[in-house]
Amino acid sequence: MTESAPPAHSPAPDGRPDTSRPREGGPPPPSALLRRARAAVFLLFFINAIAYANIVPRLPEIRDSIGLSNTALGTAIAAMPVGALVAGLFAGAMGARIGSGRLAALCAFGFAAAVPLVSFASVWAMLACCLFLLGVLDAIMDAAMNTHGLRVQRGYGRSILSSFHGLWSVGAVVGGLLSTTLAGADVPLRWHLLGIGALLAVLGVAVWPLLLPGRDEDEAPTSADARQTETAPATPESSPAATAARAGLKAALLPLLLLGLLLAMSSVVEDTPASWGSALLQDDYGASAWLAGFAYVAFQTAMTIARFTGDRVVDRYGRVPVARVGGLLIAVPLSLALLTHSTPAVIAAFACAGLGAATLFPSAMHAAATIPGIRSSDGVAVVSWLARVGFLAAPPLVGLIGDRISLRVGVAMIVVAGLLILALAKVFAPADRSMSEESR
Repeated sequence: MTESAPPAHSPAPDGRPDTSRPREGGPPPPSALLRRARAAVFLLFFINAIAYANIVPRLPEIRDSIGLSNTALGTAIAAMPVGALVAGLFAGAMGARIGSGRLAALCAFGFAAAVPLVSFASVWAMLACCLFLLGVLDAIMDAAMNTHGLRVQRGYGRSILSSFHGLWSVGAVVGGLLSTTLAGADVPLRWHLLGIGALLAVLGVAVWPLLLPGRDEDEAPTSADARQTETAPATPESSPAATAARAGLKAALLPLLLLGLLLAMSSVVEDTPASWGSALLQDDYGASAWLAGFAYVAFQTAMTIARFTGDRVVDRYGRVPVARVGGLLIAVPLSLALLTHSTPAVIAAFACAGLGAATLFPSAMHAAATIPGIRSSDGVAVVSWLARVGFLAAPPLVGLIGDRISLRVGVAMIVVAGLLILALAKVFAPADRSMSEESR
């Protein structure tokens, strides 16, 4: 496989390549400013993860304190992806205006205020509004911290972005463990979330001076490119090029929809342990609040391990075989565990689902970017949006099934999702073919 060449120049103090001197040998060691900025991005990903992770294990307590049904709780939880879908449209423009690093840090302060608000919710509407706000903050912060991470990565001259996502999973596990421990110790929800809000504020203050200075660089065309664009004749819609573009888009539609469906199923797998794992173990298995919290913790721990090792596994065996094994790891253990009355079996099954789902999102992004006939950015945008639809639909659907039949049957949606992932795994094949062509 061919690799892209490292940057031709050393990074300047602001993270941009320094063109005043040529690079000799491999990438130079990063400057102190870049190392501090990398630490800042690590903290941003950690903040983003622990904010909601501290709420997840206490969702059954929040449900019962307000007096909600499972369906009502599910619709309240669905307000979070709705907020993310709405705010995601504006995150790029906001980051360009004030800088991605500052925007992400401001969202950290927003989380510091919004997370404690959940403990004051006394009716469904208040809870839904709080979770909607969390979704807005999450979408904006996600785009901003990834953008700043890419800026730091350009300064490093090598790939470091995946390590940030790995640390996000670590933060989710730490947040889930902390919340589960405090719930088991009967710490009041309000004091718990107020403490988390104070912690997030302190971390936000720590991040601010470590960020790269200035605004993000806009990738604008050169003046020569602009002049060429201005003077180039318009392409008639009936020209062969336009006809080929329409044909390419039409041919890409089915792969895009299949990838979107696969990611929607992956969203069901990732959301259900967070939204319903604790409630399932408390309601159907009689587990304590402390033990029930490990449904989410086990899933996130396994996903964290798999995210740090998944790239090597995919490179060795290929995306399609890994996705098929992932579908089996999602569907088979949980289908067997749900037939038992064993809390440890369900927790172990959630861990297997975390292993199976870990590589699906990056594999789908790669596949979407290599579909012939459309720009890679358009392919990634479409399947990412469809993935958020899965996060939106899963919580209320599981809650509705839980109220009408049982929560155990509702959580069995993960089994259906795993089987569909197994059936749809072949859609990753275009990405594998692209990589094979690159290696020739």
